[in-house]
Amino acid sequence: MSFLQKLINGVTRLNDVLGRWIALLVFVMTALLLLEVVCRYLLNSPTVWTSELTQFVFGVYAIMAGGYVMAHKGHVNVDLLYSRFSVRTQAIIDVFTSVLFYIFILAFLYFASSMAWESFQGSETTYSAWNPPVWPVKAFMPLAIVLVLLQGTVKLLRDIAVAINPDNALVLKDSIDDGTEEPH
Repeated sequence: MSFLQKLINGVTRLNDVLGRWIALLVFVMTALLLLEVVCRYLLNSPTVWTSELTQFVFGVYAIMAGGYVMAHKGHVNVDLLYSRFSVRTQAIIDVFTSVLFYIFILAFLYFASSMAWESFQGSETTYSAWNPPVWPVKAFMPLAIVLVLLQGTVKLLRDIAVAINPDNALVLKDSIDDGTEEPH
């Protein structure tokens, strides 16, 4: 197996595994909201922290899903003409449009990192009755963006290889593309 194939599989597998684990946060959010309902309506003793903690968990859930969604080609895509092109032409278009991806994702990484660092340095809190620190949640933003950046880089490398030789489309597949995994 080539280095490029190992890189594609490694990054894609990382985003796939993390995405599957992050998906389990839905159960945490459900449990927190159920706890609030029980405390509020059955015990007549509402909590001050469950709603805010649920929002924090949802924030982590939403931002960390980006790499997984990109690995599974789940982002919104307008392909009225694109789907009619050959695999090579699609790869060439994707190579050129990746410039937009990198401009956006690197700016996003810069600002998210700055925001997370400022939150950490200033010991930012929510100023609510519970008043938890915000920086742990904001720290997930740069991490999530790096995962999307890695997956985007894998896609760019694959697109370049396919643009050079369309036969690479069959060789350089993500192990999750067809639902099968290579034996170890």
